[in-house]
Amino acid sequence: MEKQNIVYRKAEQSDIPHLVELRKLQLHDEGAEATCDITQSLSNFFTWNLANGAFVSWLAVIDDKVIATSGITFTEKPPYYNNPTGRIGILSNMYTAPEYRRCGIAKKLLELIVDEARERGYEVIQLTASDDGALLYENFGFERNSNFFQYKQD
Repeated sequence: MEKQNIVYRKAEQSDIPHLVELRKLQLHDEGAEATCDITQSLSNFFTWNLANGAFVSWLAVIDDKVIATSGITFTEKPPYYNNPTGRIGILSNMYTAPEYRRCGIAKKLLELIVDEARERGYEVIQLTASDDGALLYENFGFERNSNFFQYKQD
């Protein structure tokens, strides 16, 4: 693979099928069990949130084939001392097709997403990382926070 063949661009509505498929591959690679079909839910999420600007995705493309994706959802919560604006970017949808991994593509997509957040005035970015992705984020400057909990209603 030659890096000069890679085009980096923002996702558009026409890219939603790619975003859906890559998200499902990402979840599979992370060990998530497919307990239901989330295709329509993902499509709805990307359609709505790309349109209203709450979600931005950067893609890596070679010859019209999407080989990697990144995404950030912009949200707010009550301000706190380490984030007096309360504005948070939630990084997700980071996925690179296996044959293109370890070539710097994810790092470039991460740079584009972080720049996007900075341009919008979001100083805090949070994420949940797989074991494989943790090194990328640590090398970029993300710090682990062991205070993360999740509760799911039955």
